[in-house]
Amino acid sequence: MRIALTEFVTLDGVSQGPGSPTEDTSDAFTRGGWLVPHLDELFVRRTSDWLDLADGLLLGRRTYEAFARDWPQITDPDDPYTARMNVLPKYVVTNTLTEGSWHPTTVLRGDPIQTVGELKARPGRELQIHGSARLGNALLAAGLVDTLRLVVAPAVTGSGRRLFDQPSRPVGLRLVRHEVTAKGLLLLQYEAAGAAPTAEYEGVTAFV
Repeated sequence: MRIALTEFVTLDGVSQGPGSPTEDTSDAFTRGGWLVPHLDELFVRRTSDWLDLADGLLLGRRTYEAFARDWPQITDPDDPYTARMNVLPKYVVTNTLTEGSWHPTTVLRGDPIQTVGELKARPGRELQIHGSARLGNALLAAGLVDTLRLVVAPAVTGSGRRLFDQPSRPVGLRLVRHEVTAKGLLLLQYEAAGAAPTAEYEGVTAFV
């Protein structure tokens, strides 16, 4: 399977609490809900298209517990995500849980790089990471992420947990798709491209 990482971020790189001021208040974060004012029909359609590609969800413990609490409670029959989120296989990377409550769930204990690598080797389409920024960061640095999808909100929170605070190695990415919604969200899709290249600037004439 391919591993796809989907993240919502602000212009200053914050991924914490996009959906509500009370979604994630850890470390005294009080500026959540920054994505919601910018949601529109194109965002819903495109993120639903992305979810169509999933054969499973790969989550860290904290995101898993929040999703397991919230998604089964959504009863709106017109919600475009709920049915798929609730029935897709879930794989939670944790050494603290022994079982999951959001079925069907498989707990992946031990070294995340090894356990996720074994899962990635199975046949299938996409294993999707939603949220779970620490897990996504670790897998991206380990070369296990194939696709990175970013939804960038036109907002600067000035504080909060950032998506790429501590990458362990340079990662190169190739932009393969980009869109802008009517409310200003950037929808960016990248493919992994090995180590990030560097070069010496030798003047503008080298590029024209």
